[in-house]
Amino acid sequence: MSNTFGYIRVSTKDQNEARQLAALAEYQIPRSRLFIDKQSGKDFARPAYQRLLKRLKRGDVLFVKSIDRLGRNYNEILEQWRVLTKQIGADVVVIDMPLLDTRARGDDLTGTFIADLVLQILSYVAQTERENIRQRQAEGIAAAKARGVRFGREKKPLPEGFQETVVRWRQKEMTCQQALERLEVSRSYFFTHVKQLDL
Repeated sequence: MSNTFGYIRVSTKDQNEARQLAALAEYQIPRSRLFIDKQSGKDFARPAYQRLLKRLKRGDVLFVKSIDRLGRNYNEILEQWRVLTKQIGADVVVIDMPLLDTRARGDDLTGTFIADLVLQILSYVAQTERENIRQRQAEGIAAAKARGVRFGREKKPLPEGFQETVVRWRQKEMTCQQALERLEVSRSYFFTHVKQLDL
């Protein structure tokens, strides 16, 4: 007897899986067979997904909301599709793309061909979209930097008398420990800024 399973992945711990859970609810998958990962698809050591792969058997059916839940790039999606459908022998239903439903195809060669073709196209589009997002993000950051926008934490000003203390330390008028105590800074902070200022 075949079992139904569901797989959900959200890219960060801050994202909510409610949308994917709602899509899977219609298929009445028992909670014990729902697997949820809250981490980037870039990291394919996803614990829930790995547990799912161990539980799936030939003839079982896996439901996912969209094809990009299986991976973050073209090759990973294709590889996971191969593992699921060919190696394990499970059926896969991609809710957002009815053509990617391997249950109905049986031994139908045309159905298999169409599903594989659509999968390749969608995987390519998913990867291209991510690359475009990354490129637009990089361009946006570069444009912001050109406008003078600063990223990250604001640099704290050096403690009062920092340069004078460094000069005295270099001239051996005081020890390193005395300089640190006078400035009330850590050793790493002191040497990092000495190096940056090239004093």
